Amino acid sequence: MINNKLSDDIDSILDQYFKDLAGQNPGNLYNLILTTVEKPLLLYVMNHAEGNQSKAAEILGLNRNTLRKKLKIHNIDI
Repeated sequence: MINNKLSDDIDSILDQYFKDLAGQNPGNLYNLILTTVEKPLLLYVMNHAEGNQSKAAEILGLNRNTLRKKLKIHNIDI
């Protein structure tokens, strides 16, 4: 199941992240994860939707205006 695989991958990545910190406290981890994942997700879905923002928004479960705002934030022009 894809949800389990994705969850396992995230667990492994976070395990390594905390290990690399070597006891230091992380800062702003939530935003770090979201910004790291959001751009490649948007790029992938926009390519999958062949540049069709309406289709991409539907796939992502977003309003089209929200998608447009996120594309602009990440400088994505497909």
